[in-house]
Amino acid sequence: MKIHKQGFLTIAFAGIFLAIIAAIVLLFITALWLLIPIIAIIAVLFFLILWFFRIPQRHFVLNDKYVYAPADGKVVVIEETFENEYFKDDRIQVSIFMSPLNIHVNYYPIGGVIDYMKYHRGKYLVAWHPKSSFENERSTIVIKNSNNTILVRQIAGALARRIITNSRIDQHVKQCEELGFIKFGSRLDVFLPKSAKIVARLNQVTRAGLTVIAEL
Repeated sequence: MKIHKQGFLTIAFAGIFLAIIAAIVLLFITALWLLIPIIAIIAVLFFLILWFFRIPQRHFVLNDKYVYAPADGKVVVIEETFENEYFKDDRIQVSIFMSPLNIHVNYYPIGGVIDYMKYHRGKYLVAWHPKSSFENERSTIVIKNSNNTILVRQIAGALARRIITNSRIDQHVKQCEELGFIKFGSRLDVFLPKSAKIVARLNQVTRAGLTVIAEL
């Protein structure tokens, strides 16, 4: 299992902390009926931390006509809405909620040039809250190519406290290249032109870089 670099420090601290707890348990508890379950719980906790920072091994098939899901998770919003930060007009919004058990690496849904990127400090409302898209801590990234312009917004949730964004203005990016990483449960919004044909469905489970959410 390959681990994302954003997890190295967290895993190291968690490993040391859990190792200290395990040493204390082994020192003071001798009853096997109690010792074995405690050690098992510690081992499971460490595995879950490793599991959270895993990187999927996937074969991406690039296609300029498709908009791929930028994250693993579940589609929680499909609606026409007013995008007030960059486009300042009506767009189709597709939102994907990531639970703590999902892979949290984010990918570019299309290829192109980064035309806009901005980080916003904000609240930590639960990621499915309607106001989280414009009140929570978030990063807005706009990818532009010769045919289309799409906005992707990384949004922190109630548990997420750090958004990693690899984008910089005028950077050339490839479809399905890594966009960034969000630690713990959170969400991504994608704002598409109204002419896009939405193929995603509400409550659909998505896999980043593999699930097509729209056709251009």
